[in-house]
Amino acid sequence: MTQGKRNVALITGITGQDGSYLAEFLLDKGYEVHGMVRRSSTETFERIKHIQHKVNLFQADLTDQVSLIETMESIRPAEVYNLAAQSFVPTSWNQPILTGDVTALGVTRLLEAVRLVDRSIRFYQASSSEMFGHVRETPQVESTPFYPRSPYGVAKVYGHWITINYRESYDLHASSGILFNHESPRRGLEFVTRKVTDGVARIKLGLQEELRLGNLDAKRDWGFAGDYVRAMWLMLQQDTPDDYIVSSDETHSVREMCEIAFSHVELDWEKYVKVDQKFYRPAEVQLLHGDSGKARKVLGWEPEVNFTQLIQMMVDADLARITKQQLHAQS
Repeated sequence: MTQGKRNVALITGITGQDGSYLAEFLLDKGYEVHGMVRRSSTETFERIKHIQHKVNLFQADLTDQVSLIETMESIRPAEVYNLAAQSFVPTSWNQPILTGDVTALGVTRLLEAVRLVDRSIRFYQASSSEMFGHVRETPQVESTPFYPRSPYGVAKVYGHWITINYRESYDLHASSGILFNHESPRRGLEFVTRKVTDGVARIKLGLQEELRLGNLDAKRDWGFAGDYVRAMWLMLQQDTPDDYIVSSDETHSVREMCEIAFSHVELDWEKYVKVDQKFYRPAEVQLLHGDSGKARKVLGWEPEVNFTQLIQMMVDADLARITKQQLHAQS
């Protein structure tokens, strides 16, 4: 926990994949954990229902400056983790203005709340490998130029640079983690990793006959979300704020993911996977490959779950979930 400060943390996006893992991690560290949720009837608490009695939830919104200031004044956190965003890349083309308002300007509003309420608060910004987009060099390091290829990526570039600007302008302890793709059984079904593992489970259980995907040759640097939230915390424990790439330092294709997922349940992926052009992006990002050497050296961070273990973990979780649903429906 932050030296000399109350161990109180505020997490925006606490109901998301990363927010749920980070909340668990901080609770285990003895933190008092507060989460920010939108004033929305559609908010889902599925990912945190097992710890919901241990966290304090506040209604606020990244599009509403006053609500952020009031939340900050009420909680007086030592650490703020900004994980909230419109984070599904394909949706950012359909809702580019909303994506910009939440994923870009929302960071400014939150930093303003920190600046106005308590400049000693340590701030973490969730940056993204999607900022690199049409990559200028491989592997990507902290100094690699950004070339985003989606409204989401563009918005994340803004959020990244405004965090640096506030750090340098107001001497805030503000750090950004440039996280490469990180997945888990808690990943949303709209993301390709979860779409694959859920599809494999359904095909294995006889509930689905095929799996339709887009670009099988797209390559990503995939890791386990539970590993990556440790890096977030480590950044805020440093004496000096900085920006770090967090990645597995390996790259795998969607095709490889399919091979691992289907072979885990003893099926031939080529018999079930169909390529569908409607799942291709308007501007495709072909390759993302991180170099987390700085985080490993400075933070002492190391991932514990490799790619094969991750995909197998997700397949097993989806098999267990769907089987449980079937048994419940029969009873």
